[in-house]
Amino acid sequence: MNAPVAIDHLLPGLDHQHLDALEEEAIFILREVAATFERPALLFSGGKDSCVVLRLAEKAFKNHVSGQEFSGRLPFPLLHVDTGHNFPEVIEFRDRRVAEMGERLLVGSVEDSIRRGTVRLAHPLESRNGHQTVALLEAIEEHRFDCLIGGARRDEEKARAKERIFSHRDSFGQWQPKEQRPELWTLFNTRIKPGEHFRAFPISNWTELDVWLYLARERVPLPGLYYSHAREVVRRKGLLVPVTEVTPPLAGEQIETLPVRFRTVGDMTCTCPVESDAASASDIVAETLTVTISERGATRMDDRTSDASMERRKKEGYF
Repeated sequence: MNAPVAIDHLLPGLDHQHLDALEEEAIFILREVAATFERPALLFSGGKDSCVVLRLAEKAFKNHVSGQEFSGRLPFPLLHVDTGHNFPEVIEFRDRRVAEMGERLLVGSVEDSIRRGTVRLAHPLESRNGHQTVALLEAIEEHRFDCLIGGARRDEEKARAKERIFSHRDSFGQWQPKEQRPELWTLFNTRIKPGEHFRAFPISNWTELDVWLYLARERVPLPGLYYSHAREVVRRKGLLVPVTEVTPPLAGEQIETLPVRFRTVGDMTCTCPVESDAASASDIVAETLTVTISERGATRMDDRTSDASMERRKKEGYF
């Protein structure tokens, strides 16, 4: 009665009609952005959510050739805010994917902000994740972007659950939770004054499970960090902290080599893996069906500083 069943036998029986509805909604939002704004850009870090949004943008604006091939160009550039402490595998994947697609990538660098003096670190190994806000706002000002398309989802974190699909930002790049605009009947108020901009989140209504079901169905390429691999880690405050040059083990910590994967990727100083043997998107779908903690809650050190840490950062202009 309780005999194990391979996930490959279960997946054909899953109803994917909801994915078609989510895909349709996301493509509608992407086309609304292209039609409404003069200088939009798509935030692309090489992470799974931005890879999904990039595939949706291909479907929205390019000609489908065959299989996973599309021809044409997107009507906006890609933008990545690089902390300088991103996982090398992700940066390599980002550059390779952009080259394959023939798209234009703009990079806002925290390192450049440090050299300009607009970002000051307390110490060299301080997490740069929060400082991305400065580099992001500087990139927006330099390129005069009026809308940034992101891959944030409401199920990631409670502050993001409060945000609209079209999120208005004032002339300082700040988000005001109490001044959000209503979005009734998929009608969006996108009026802005000079200096203001919007953030648009086409997959806001998706869950982590939806993302992995879509990745499995569409065979979207991802960095290898998302799948099980052996990695040196230390246990710290209930998390598995990867051992890297910017996250060395502390005195008394024991280094272990475990099979792990990353549920989300970001700055190495605050992103942790989870123990897992999932080696494919189908395996991760099965694993995701059993989790009870959101991906950020289970893997991000920066979100554990306080219950309001994400909302505070978003008010300052974070993604």
